[in-house]
Amino acid sequence: MTIPGQFLTTAMAVMPHKDVDRALEMALTMDVPFWPQLPNYNYYEDMYVQAAEHFPGILLDLDQRTVRFSMDKFIEEFEETMAHEDDPAYFDVSQAYSAVYHRFLEKNLSDRQAIRGQLEGPVSFGFNILDQDKRPILFDDTVRPFMFEFMAKRINVQLSRLKTLNPNAFMFIDEPGMQFIFSAMSGYDNMKAKTDLDEFFSQIDHPRGIHLCGNPDWEFMLNLDIDILSMDIYTNKEIFSSSASAIKRFLDRGSVIVWGIVPTGFELFAKENMNSLVKQLEDVFSLLVNKGIDMNLIIEKSMLSPATCCLVNPDGEKTVENAFLMIKALSGILKEKYHV
Repeated sequence: MTIPGQFLTTAMAVMPHKDVDRALEMALTMDVPFWPQLPNYNYYEDMYVQAAEHFPGILLDLDQRTVRFSMDKFIEEFEETMAHEDDPAYFDVSQAYSAVYHRFLEKNLSDRQAIRGQLEGPVSFGFNILDQDKRPILFDDTVRPFMFEFMAKRINVQLSRLKTLNPNAFMFIDEPGMQFIFSAMSGYDNMKAKTDLDEFFSQIDHPRGIHLCGNPDWEFMLNLDIDILSMDIYTNKEIFSSSASAIKRFLDRGSVIVWGIVPTGFELFAKENMNSLVKQLEDVFSLLVNKGIDMNLIIEKSMLSPATCCLVNPDGEKTVENAFLMIKALSGILKEKYHV
């Protein structure tokens, strides 16, 4: 099973929609569809809340829309969690935590070249969830190893479920917080992260990859044992292109890059058009070709997506939907030009 390239389209999962049917309809317009995460529809559909399901010690406040952690509660609930270690359903996303996911599972997706799921990754989850002392749980040497194992099991269970719909299913591990491990102030450096992530990926089934919209150390990211990297090339064109050697190794071993090129923010989207976005992406490709990467390899191992998610546009979901339409049209232009 391999992840397809050749300028097929997919998108980030977080969408601004409050209408489940409409969000699913838009997700299914992508060549590689996914189940949307809709925090504006229901707080259970938030990516951190979904990742927190059955994690011992979690304090979920639906009214205040917060997810926190208590060590006392962790100790109290740990045994119960371990009692379910061999129960796959316990580690999947339940109906209560995502009506959208379960609606997606009802679809006939066997004719698609691939489908995709996602779960919040342990680094971002660990940075975002604070304990009783307002300290990220990623810094806790007791909680952190369990958290990595817990998330690996959840990813495997979802991937297995999706593969019953389409054998070419794959998973995004969403890691928006990954860029922070390279800050001197993070308290969790890249050496610790490399050790933890190597162990983490050794526990996860293929195909799997990372999605993020930030600007981490790209050499670090491209050297992880992942099959696909989804990133915001619209914002990070110059700095990402400077890692040409690592990009070449990544593509040579068969991994795929999802080029997030169409902005979803209202103001940025209004500034761009099809010609400008095609040029920006082809400028990146030209830089990489000039540094020794074969254009045919780039085509074979490239997917396309909007650049980021966006929940705060003044026009609600309109700009995001227009970005979905534009990425499909951009894909068509590139396929025709490069005879895909």
